[in-house]
Amino acid sequence: MAAVQENILIKKIPPVRGLLQRDYPISQSTWFRVGGNAQILFEPADAEDLSEFLFRLDERIPLTVIGAASNLLVRDGGIPGVTVRLGKPFSGVCAQKNSFEVIASGSAIGVKVSRAAQKFGISGLEFLSGIPGTVGGAIRMNAGAFGSEISEVLTQAKAVSRQGEILTFGRDEMDFDYRHNGCPDDLIFISAIISGRSEDPDLIAERMLEVNSARSVSQPIKARTGGSTFKNPPNSKAWQLIDSAGCRGLMRGQAQVSPQHCNFLINHGRASASDLEELGEEVRKRVFIKHGIDLEWEIKRVGLKDLASTEHEQHI
Repeated sequence: MAAVQENILIKKIPPVRGLLQRDYPISQSTWFRVGGNAQILFEPADAEDLSEFLFRLDERIPLTVIGAASNLLVRDGGIPGVTVRLGKPFSGVCAQKNSFEVIASGSAIGVKVSRAAQKFGISGLEFLSGIPGTVGGAIRMNAGAFGSEISEVLTQAKAVSRQGEILTFGRDEMDFDYRHNGCPDDLIFISAIISGRSEDPDLIAERMLEVNSARSVSQPIKARTGGSTFKNPPNSKAWQLIDSAGCRGLMRGQAQVSPQHCNFLINHGRASASDLEELGEEVRKRVFIKHGIDLEWEIKRVGLKDLASTEHEQHI
């Protein structure tokens, strides 16, 4: 991105107490290990820092929010504007034994939540150990695994709007659906109250082991992947449709449809983001031809397809 344009952007960034980094190599943080740089990466010091920043940020500047980047494809041209990532200040987890609740901050990883719950004998959150993303990301997409979803255990969520307002939502206000949250897209979820029930910690630990064993057997968890690529259509399994359309093991460059689980894409080391996205589109095409079903991406794709795609900057 042109230096003069970047300098103009920098001058429009409000003062912060957190960390600001220019031209950040975001691919180092994504599970796919692909994609261009984030023009500006902001990691707020706390909720107030985030709120003040968003309140003062020019609304014409593009804003992207990322979590653990486990279900994210950053395109080769990078992410324009500001990318917000909640870091260590938002990673806390506190289990409340008497109320069978866990209070988790937005960047806390699912397995950290389930381990805290297990330690205090809070059951019902074991499935979170099979979700590699953050609590905030799980709320945003109503993440689920092994027959359970975050919407089933969420009691309350706190978020910051694009205008800097700190808002609180009860579960019934959030209009959850399959891999969907009905709240405005510009919300950044910073904390949640998650509820379970009382049970023996040893029994909970056994179920967590079962979840992780099943995941290791059925999914390519040691590969450079991005989790489930497509949402399951109504009354169908995406992986079965992909398999029957002849896509198991299909490759484009160094990108491949996983032979182990057809709903996962793999970067074998030198794939580009374009390779992965084009392979995914080829899968969608073949499934539509075979079954007449239009698969919907579950992986979030962000950024510009190439460095020449900078028209948005002319308006900043």
